[in-house]
Parts: sequence; structure tokens; C-alpha cells
Amino acid sequence: MLLLPDLILPALTDLTPELLHGQGIDLLMMDFDNTIVPYTTSVPTEAMEQFLRALSDAGIDYCVVSNSKKPRVVTFCQKYGIPVFTHAKKPFSRGIRQALAAYPQAKHPALVGDQIYTDVLGANAQGLTSILVKPIHLHIWPLKLRHWVELPWIAIRKLKKE
Repeated sequence: MLLLPDLILPALTDLTPELLHGQGIDLLMMDFDNTIVPYTTSVPTEAMEQFLRALSDAGIDYCVVSNSKKPRVVTFCQKYGIPVFTHAKKPFSRGIRQALAAYPQAKHPALVGDQIYTDVLGANAQGLTSILVKPIHLHIWPLKLRHWVELPWIAIRKLKKE
């Protein structure tokens, strides 16, 4: 089913290079807001900085694929040397296809994000490994409502894994 993630993890930083290698993933496309940093800041935690270094050290290609149109995403990615594809329009294929075209050597790409209706659906529709992480901070009611609507899909995935 297109709305069920292949993997569910508490946070992006739980997605270790060992886990990625074990899944055969050689390209990690990451959502930005509420996946790498909250909507309210562009400053990553020390754990997130260590995670990004660990990906590089492990030889795993990675980039940001974001629906955001805000310059803070590009500024952040430039500061940390991360290739970025904005205005992605997930769950539609535009940004995902752009990222895949930039990494033609990728044999098993994955997309990780905090939303089922954009990130998971977009990944699954393109035949990628879909990884769902818990949103970093649900600071406004529309985000809380969206997360509440996604809970049945999360429960179904967890039941199928048991």
C-alpha cells in the first residue's frame, strides 16, 4: 500500500549508516522541516551534525528534497555542503526525479521524512524505500492534526511488522 512506510524510526539520527548499508541503501534523500530541524529553527542539534558526518564517513550519498520554498533550506544546505532540491512538490515526482537524476549511480535510493501523505507516498509511488520518522516538533495545530490523521497508517505498519 502506498501509504505504509517500509521503515519507521523515532528520529532521523536513528537511521545509522549500518542500518542503511544493511538495507542496501546507497542514496538517502531527506525531507528538511521537522525531519532534520524543526520549522522554528535552522540550527541542527549536535546529534544531527554527527549524523550528517557519519553518512559522509560511511560513503552514503545524501541530499535534501524539500517542498519548502523558503531560502532557509538552501542556506542551511549550503552551510553544511548538502545538495538540495526545493519546490519538490512531494508526493508528486518532480523533486524526487530531480534528485535521482543527480545520482545516476544510485541503485537503491530511499526517502526519509516525517509525513506519510508527502514523503512516504512520494517515495512509494516512485518505487523507493520509504522511511518515516517522528516529527521533531508539532508546534502548531495543523501539524498536530496532520499527525493525528496519520496515526492509523502508522499503527497498520507496526501491526504488519509484528
